[in-house]
Amino acid sequence: MRSLRKAGLCALAAATMLGTSALTASAADRADFTLTVLFTSDMESALLGVTGSGAQEGPIVDGGERPYGSASRVATLVDELRAEATRGRPSPGQAGHRGVVTVSGGDNFLAGPEYSASTRDGAPFYDALALEHIGYDVSALGNHDFDFGPDVLDRFLDTAGDEVPFVSANLDVSGEPELAAHAADGTLARSRVLRTAGERVGVIGLTTPELPAISSPRDVEVSPELDEITNALARDLTRRGVDKVVLVSHLQDIDNELALVPELRNVDAVVGAGGGEILADPGDRLIPGDVAEGSFPRYAIDADGRRVPVVAVAGDYKYVGRLVLNFDRHGTVVSVDDEYTQPVRVSGVGPDAVHGDPVVRAEVEKPVSHHVLSLADEVVATTEVPLNGVRGDVRSEETNLGNLVADSLLWAGRRNAAEYGVAEPQVAIQNGGGIRNDSVLPAGELTALHTYEVAPFANFVAVVPEVPRDVLRQLLERGVAAAPEASGAFMQVAGLSFTYDPARRAQEVREGTNEIVTPGERVRDVVLDDGTVLVSDGVVVEGSPVSVATNDFSARGGDGYPFAGLPFTSVGLTYQQAVQRHLTEGLGGMVTSADYPVGGVGRITRL
Repeated sequence: MRSLRKAGLCALAAATMLGTSALTASAADRADFTLTVLFTSDMESALLGVTGSGAQEGPIVDGGERPYGSASRVATLVDELRAEATRGRPSPGQAGHRGVVTVSGGDNFLAGPEYSASTRDGAPFYDALALEHIGYDVSALGNHDFDFGPDVLDRFLDTAGDEVPFVSANLDVSGEPELAAHAADGTLARSRVLRTAGERVGVIGLTTPELPAISSPRDVEVSPELDEITNALARDLTRRGVDKVVLVSHLQDIDNELALVPELRNVDAVVGAGGGEILADPGDRLIPGDVAEGSFPRYAIDADGRRVPVVAVAGDYKYVGRLVLNFDRHGTVVSVDDEYTQPVRVSGVGPDAVHGDPVVRAEVEKPVSHHVLSLADEVVATTEVPLNGVRGDVRSEETNLGNLVADSLLWAGRRNAAEYGVAEPQVAIQNGGGIRNDSVLPAGELTALHTYEVAPFANFVAVVPEVPRDVLRQLLERGVAAAPEASGAFMQVAGLSFTYDPARRAQEVREGTNEIVTPGERVRDVVLDDGTVLVSDGVVVEGSPVSVATNDFSARGGDGYPFAGLPFTSVGLTYQQAVQRHLTEGLGGMVTSADYPVGGVGRITRL
């Protein structure tokens, strides 16, 4: 087997780079047990792999895979790394007594063409099958695992949970009966004790406290008291004689893990997830286009003054992280083996190429690849009229495709509002930058692939239930602030019509905060479809707030939208799913020229 060691890197050099003193050779010699932690995170349904720079696009090659990543290659690579960690003569500094555990940091699936293969009638949950075949010992829960609501997560756990337990210590799932059943049978727990080579390793899981704002957990409650929860569990594990503890935390940014460590005790290492950081040292092979953002591992000092390694890898099955810890007989980490601690890229080309596991290829990648290729043949609707999604048009004026996408948000928001406990939206806004096909879809058949081309991002339909009228007016001002120039912030709308005058003062917002520096004065009149006047001749008419459907990217302030931090709820559908279901269910499979004429129906009028 080829060597996976770091080229020319030593522990002293690594410690010097970090500005800390290296462990002495005599300390490393005292190792009584060596634990290798293998991990991935944020796989996000990239089952067929990626090209370069993390893009899940480009040709499908090598039996249904792209050149880098893929579930089958990870399965092969993990098997190789497990064998290397525990067999043969130990490397200098490592103990003869060695073990290995394999963990996932969460975000195990994500909306997109590959995920949609699992939504077909009778299809298995392919992401869960991949998790099983790779052989993870435990997985954390990430925010995207809740994107489609607790019911879909329940189905995922039903498939994977028999083989792979899940951990999250700061979630209370008692309000969701299906998830509560998994908590009762142990497939979903606060922590887990793993056994390897006769040793016990405690694994504690955390999920981002931002979960309710960025996903769809419904009645799952999330505690922000991460340090108290972790310390209590780590203390309990230590009292039970489990003296090796790993925290797997999906906190969206490794800086959050680094900030948490100073509050912790009895945690030996932290595997961070959700941020997509690329950490590497000189000599580590990276996927083309990836650039290291920091060293691997990072370190932080805990509440007892101990130096704790914090690691993370980029997602999409691109890397398998490897952290090698040397413990003394008291369960104290005496060194990190810097020669073997590294991100290992998952490649199908070059000197480090691995061949995908044949079982994963056959049971996961082959059917998923077939499904993705079949999307171009799946007719979801017929349109009587060409639909304009040309980039410059949807970013500067009303178009009939823009209206269709905005209508889809409104339809989906109303359809799912009761399930997620929010008011039915009255209007919808869709940023023009999120409509991506950059073409006119000709009259005739519309396919499932067309819906992914129009709405390719993993953005979820969100409802902002109470938008004051003056805030809504300034949201519309953001849309026309760049007029007559094209802008991704230009919004296509549903449920209202408005006029604007580009000769008047444009809105200005402070970059980064979206704070309005200069209120816009371009929007002159705004009228709801039921005739309610919200703005008349540039003056906001007093009245009740408006419920708005949009996408979660915009609701969080994407494209500079000044939502003023208003709370919103994702309602369990991506905007691609909203478009496709509106075509099939809302419109009955027919886009008529009466409903969607070329040029639109006068929802947006430039004076």
